[in-house]
Amino acid sequence: MALNVALIKELRDRTGAGMTDCKKALEETNNNLEAACDWLREKGIAKAAKKSSRIAAEGTTLALANGDDAIIVEVNSETDFVAKSDAFKALVNEVAELLLSKKPASLEEGKALTADLFTSATVKIGEKLDLRRFEILHKNENQSFGTYIHMGGKISVLTLLDGVNNEAAQGLSMHIAANKPVYITTNDIPAEAIANETAIQMEASKTDEKLKGKPANVLENIIKGKVSKYFAESVLVEQDYLLEPGTKVGAYLKKNNLNVNTFIRYETGEGIAKRVENFAEEVQKQMQ
Repeated sequence: MALNVALIKELRDRTGAGMTDCKKALEETNNNLEAACDWLREKGIAKAAKKSSRIAAEGTTLALANGDDAIIVEVNSETDFVAKSDAFKALVNEVAELLLSKKPASLEEGKALTADLFTSATVKIGEKLDLRRFEILHKNENQSFGTYIHMGGKISVLTLLDGVNNEAAQGLSMHIAANKPVYITTNDIPAEAIANETAIQMEASKTDEKLKGKPANVLENIIKGKVSKYFAESVLVEQDYLLEPGTKVGAYLKKNNLNVNTFIRYETGEGIAKRVENFAEEVQKQMQ
């Protein structure tokens, strides 16, 4: 099978695994990227779920609310130097305010709406700038917005709560920024995701010396426990609440008669591959 340099690079960025391991994983899975991630996890080489969003691009994120509407947005630049500049920060604020006022229905519409702003800023700043993504939420009188911006925009969170409690919404946004939940409750986990993780744990158990010789029913319960633990770390209501140690987020919400309707967490550059220096040289070595 031909060596696919682009896939090897992306697999490395997503898993943190070594060049040789990534090459082997892709060979074993017929160049299927997702299957290769699972193969690396099954072999204990990488924990893809914790490394699949490696930060790889510059720019910033922003979350802001205005009355019953709120927006979260990410704008990318080529360098961190530009991302920290006042001109770039002003652009991001202007873009967010324009998008929030006009409420375009898609990213394509948003790009068209803000095209003149980006053209002008590009001329002034001297770098390629890009509106990568945005989402707009609307609340009613019985709901609350929470926004949190971390490290000057490295991470932003927008949370919509069912219930009127701005302080709680703000605190939960801070928690989400720090703990990176993927789902609100276990009911939100897709069945296919559970089935996939179960398959991964079953495959991994075959090489686990501690599990050899275990009765089938015992092994099944162990695997169920591992799957539950894996997802518990990514389910918001099952996490220990950052601002009340020893209390689960679910318990905190129940105590305050609140419910998380939606949350959106942006981390600058997540999922965008950054150029790796000397990567070509490393590939050449693998081809020799």
